[in-house]
Amino acid sequence: MRQVKIRLLLIFILIMTSGCQRQESGPKPEEQDLVRVKSIQGDYTKKVILVVVDSLMAQAIDKGLGQNELPNFQFLIKNGQYYKGMVSSFPTMSVTIDSSLITGTYPDGHRVPGLTWYSEQEKRLISYGTGPMEAIKLGVDNVLADALVHLNGKHLNPKLPTIYEELGRSGMKSGSINGLIYRGTKDHNLSIPLWMQAPASLPGTIPVKGPDFLTLGSLSDPLKGIQELPDGLTRRMGLNNQHSIKTAQYLIKANQLPDFLYVYLPDLDQKIHKKGLSKLEGIKAVDRQLQTLLQSFGSPKEALDKAIFIIIGDSGMTKILPAPDHPVIELASFFHDYKILRQGESVTEDTEIILAVNETMAYVYNLKSDKLKDIAHLLRADPRIDVISWKEEGWIYAISGGTSKQMRFKPSGTLVDNYQQKWTVEQELEVLDLKSDAKHRSIQYGKYPDVLRRLSGALHSHPGEFLVVTAKPGYELADVNSPTHKGGGGHGAFGQMESLVPLIIIGTDQKPQYLRIVDLKPFILKLLIK
Repeated sequence: MRQVKIRLLLIFILIMTSGCQRQESGPKPEEQDLVRVKSIQGDYTKKVILVVVDSLMAQAIDKGLGQNELPNFQFLIKNGQYYKGMVSSFPTMSVTIDSSLITGTYPDGHRVPGLTWYSEQEKRLISYGTGPMEAIKLGVDNVLADALVHLNGKHLNPKLPTIYEELGRSGMKSGSINGLIYRGTKDHNLSIPLWMQAPASLPGTIPVKGPDFLTLGSLSDPLKGIQELPDGLTRRMGLNNQHSIKTAQYLIKANQLPDFLYVYLPDLDQKIHKKGLSKLEGIKAVDRQLQTLLQSFGSPKEALDKAIFIIIGDSGMTKILPAPDHPVIELASFFHDYKILRQGESVTEDTEIILAVNETMAYVYNLKSDKLKDIAHLLRADPRIDVISWKEEGWIYAISGGTSKQMRFKPSGTLVDNYQQKWTVEQELEVLDLKSDAKHRSIQYGKYPDVLRRLSGALHSHPGEFLVVTAKPGYELADVNSPTHKGGGGHGAFGQMESLVPLIIIGTDQKPQYLRIVDLKPFILKLLIK
């Protein structure tokens, strides 16, 4: 997934630089990051290090363990807790998942609906960077401004505290290494290189709020002039595993660890998107990098004595069928009789349909008087469509692609799920693979984990009249310029393959209340704030 995330900072490179020489990113970062980052607790308390491995899946871990090719994962699992079914956010896209992780809420709380979505207030498509062609159409300046300025500064709900803000207000120190969602209480500057400033209409420096220590590739590098890091154009400006590991390694060896450190490892995602789910090269590289991290303490045993490690994937992936099997569902083809907003165009009074594609999931916006259910019925005829859902008069409706089945649900009611959430459900529950037990007043999830809460979160994440559409496993949704992954891997929807991620906890016997990404923030705060 984070190949998409990487694009949002590198999109300009992908489309406008050829043979470009590396340039300095502006003035040296302020040294205050290193002055203020160290925990005031000293060495007397265990620090918490959260390692987020992009697209890490339990299937890959288990396969590597079975072949004795992941000795460091084996060490960590043997000495800690290993869970294979932690539920991600929805849509299973980078910015939404990270926002849920850092705020402890689904999108109806943090207000970041996906990698691409339509703002009714601004009357334009918001994109944090999905691919070069989409960036050209939407405008490079818009994509970069949304990613670098608006995402943390405006789109992420300002009334909802992040983990960095809560730790700061409790007197605790925190750091983010290449995390995309980083809003905190301390002042920082992103340094924008000259070759990016002019075409993208960006200033030389962008003031942001972050944790005590903030690294964002070469755009924010507190170790500049201190530690040589792989951050040139050919190394994705520092958004790579080696950069993240070397930065964390410096803090550990210099005895500068904060109370909480977020470390993001993006490289695995790119390999899975391109080559599919069966190859182990990517996770074997992650295993070696985890060894480097543990050895930074002197030995793996010392690492476990001094820190609590939490290692997670952010989302899984589903295998996308090869091109001969026609895996790409062109959404525009369903709306020949409607005026669809084309990328790069402005919304006018004539615009009727807007498409915001997030790989195997999409938002379809209705700007005219047609009822959403009528638009939904245009899509349901295609058997490659999995679920189509919308809000109507207090209910959430869901229908299955290729069938006539329909159900509806709403929060509150007599049925209680595994997470102690209460629901009212009616009609054909198999649409969302649910099973209810009226006698015990319970409801059980099948192939769509926590789907009622996650789907409700997406449908209430931002204003507007829209559908949520997901593709069946093996297929992905697309607009004209959307990137596709034929024969590779994709994510975005709420099926098990995309939704269930591994969780490894070492250094404590405690665990989150529930195995969901939204439950990690309160778990980490409980570990740190006594």
